[in-house]
Amino acid sequence: MKKIISITLALLCFESMEAQKITFFSPTVVHVEKTTDGQFAEKKSLVITATPQKVAVSVKKADGKTVYRTNALTVTVDDKSQQVSFAKADGTTLMTEGDFAFTPITEGIDKGSYRVKQAFALEKDEPIYGLGMMQSGKMNLRGEHRLMIQTNLEDFTHFFQSIKGYGIYWDNYSPTTINDDDTLQLESQVGKAVDYYFMYGNDADGVIRQMRWLSGKVPMVPRWTYGFHQSRERYKSANELLDVVRRYRKMGIPFDGIIQDWQYWGGNYNWNAMEFLNDAFSNPQAMIDEVHQRHAHLTISVWASFGPHTKPYRELDEKGLLFHFKTWPESGLTQWPPRQDYPSGVRVYDCYSPVARDIYWKYLSKLHQMGIDAWWMDSTDPDHCQFKDSDLDEKCSMGSWRSVRNAFALMAVGGVDQNQRKVDSIHRPFILTRSFFAGQQRYGAHTWSGDVGSSWQSLRAQVPLCLNHTLCANPNVNTDIGGFFANAYNRTYLDNTGTTNPQFQELYVRWMQFGLFTPMMRSHGTEVYRELYYYGKPGEPVYDALLDAVKMRYRLLPYIYSQSWQVSANDDSFMRPLVMDFRNDKNVWNNGRQYMFGHSFLVCPVVDPLFTEEKIVKTDEQSGWDRHDNNEYANGWPTVDWSQKKLFDVYLPQGADWYDYWTGQLYKGGQTIKADAPIAHSPLYVKAGSIVPMGDDRQYSDERPWDVLTLLVYPGRDTSFTLYEDEGDNFNYQRGQYAEIPMTWNEKQHLLTIGQRRGKFKGMLQKRVFEVKMPDNTIYKVAYNGKKTTVKIKR
Repeated sequence: MKKIISITLALLCFESMEAQKITFFSPTVVHVEKTTDGQFAEKKSLVITATPQKVAVSVKKADGKTVYRTNALTVTVDDKSQQVSFAKADGTTLMTEGDFAFTPITEGIDKGSYRVKQAFALEKDEPIYGLGMMQSGKMNLRGEHRLMIQTNLEDFTHFFQSIKGYGIYWDNYSPTTINDDDTLQLESQVGKAVDYYFMYGNDADGVIRQMRWLSGKVPMVPRWTYGFHQSRERYKSANELLDVVRRYRKMGIPFDGIIQDWQYWGGNYNWNAMEFLNDAFSNPQAMIDEVHQRHAHLTISVWASFGPHTKPYRELDEKGLLFHFKTWPESGLTQWPPRQDYPSGVRVYDCYSPVARDIYWKYLSKLHQMGIDAWWMDSTDPDHCQFKDSDLDEKCSMGSWRSVRNAFALMAVGGVDQNQRKVDSIHRPFILTRSFFAGQQRYGAHTWSGDVGSSWQSLRAQVPLCLNHTLCANPNVNTDIGGFFANAYNRTYLDNTGTTNPQFQELYVRWMQFGLFTPMMRSHGTEVYRELYYYGKPGEPVYDALLDAVKMRYRLLPYIYSQSWQVSANDDSFMRPLVMDFRNDKNVWNNGRQYMFGHSFLVCPVVDPLFTEEKIVKTDEQSGWDRHDNNEYANGWPTVDWSQKKLFDVYLPQGADWYDYWTGQLYKGGQTIKADAPIAHSPLYVKAGSIVPMGDDRQYSDERPWDVLTLLVYPGRDTSFTLYEDEGDNFNYQRGQYAEIPMTWNEKQHLLTIGQRRGKFKGMLQKRVFEVKMPDNTIYKVAYNGKKTTVKIKR
């Protein structure tokens, strides 16, 4: 007999036995819990913010199974083994559980808890994506065997999604092993229950939408953050930082952000004092003011740890809110290698405590009051030197540190985001951070991939790393453009000659061309300066290529900012792995070298050297600081002719036709071509059936209104685009103060329609000119005053 159950309570569970609980959060999201004793303690998830909806579910028992059906899912539980399987409404199997296990913890701080394990039986050739940020260079993550614990270079979310259109979030925050052999097994070091969420979205976008519904939507960040950011490890004085700002403005190099890295606080005993105690920054307010006067923004480095001479350390220590394990820097002396006989005494703070998070903001707010625009929250993994497994048994405000280890960044970043929102109604929070966890997309934070080496191998790894980060439902990701450790390209240690070394120049140019199509375009690194003026002068190919990439970023701002609205309002993504849009083309299932940026651009970064030989660089976040000279360049740099014609293999996905952005030539999809790849630009294609708004050249994002916009129209199929605009900062967009201009292309009629403007905001342009440009360079000028207008394009 079929029984229809309407869930009207906050929580209604279907229990096949006392040790398992199935909760329908929605028709497509199912929460599965298993315990050893049938006791399901009320758990406040650090990640999940949604509550169960009212869901219509039918229940049927037959043949030793209990079957639950919604209008989208069929969930079957074997009454004897308690094995759960998931299928679409039509019965098509999506995923079936394997075995689960509880291993008692019999001693120590976690006594009474368990190691918890759950297996998932996937199809043999079923690709999965997500998991976090890994430097393996893999797109499809099947066959992984590793301990997932946050580090400088790799982070994990305990979330993955399948090509079949479902995702699984494992709601456990302790270090977790993934082993993918006959079944994919997740085993966490500490837990009370097997606890996971199964979500069906039909495709990758749908899974991301479900995960964000469960764990939080993506807020808008300030428009200026989509401009270019210049950084270095580090500017050693206020004058050094201001010199970059002044020179960039004088030379006409566009930028919106300048970033101050560590040690503005002085020595290591004052680590992260959140004050300008370094004599080289004697008048920090004047520095901040000049940055603003020159129409730029300042981001500053802050850490999750404090030196023993700092005020935050003393206040946190008094309340028992500091960890005891060894962290960076190990020595109080600023020399390398670190002197262990002079320990720094630096300690990480207990961000799991709301009291500690408020204390952290108490001191950070002084920088906020000075006008610092954004936060670079470094070492949110956090750094753990001379790691001992027993260190994880240290007590924190939520139990053992082991039990919540991987959620450190989520808590630390969330504390800053939430505290700033309480006191600042004008500026949207913006945080650059080195680590992330599931749910972190709900904060105004961008993750970067850590202190990666400057090598082609590293660049190749960053592309699938960023794409898998996106598939974890967190769209905001970037890398150090040029890689972090670059001394291998200098003649002698720290002589900065790498800026004239063609091997590094080629790598830097290609990384910049990749960074152009990431959510945050940020140049940063050590040992070789990254400011553009070190790489030649106007008219020289390397300098021009770097500058052209930055200029194109600014022309793309209307497109990028419109996409940021789609990310926030409609759960879209910036960097879209090809599997998101071309799932039926198996050739893209493991393609980690190309991606869509928004829904129009096919980005094909050149990730192999074409003009120089590849330099093999082996370094990591620890060995990268070792000091040594190079002998290989005694006879000078390799000779390079940047004008040579170079080709690069590009795959054009099946299911669309593609225009070469640089030439306008049209290609059929489903083929690999030899694309032109001069040093001036990487191959770039636009999907047939696209509308792309482009702005003008400018020095910073809000230099002037976009009263003239170019609309690049690429025919081939019907399409649409929505131009989004608001004030660029503050929270008025949440109150409906923004404008959208819908645009459609009718392929049959060859007609572009610029629709009635929807909405308004303070300072909105009432009139503008759209220059409609076709692939053959034909241009139609359209005066627009907010009313619907059409443009008939000649065939």
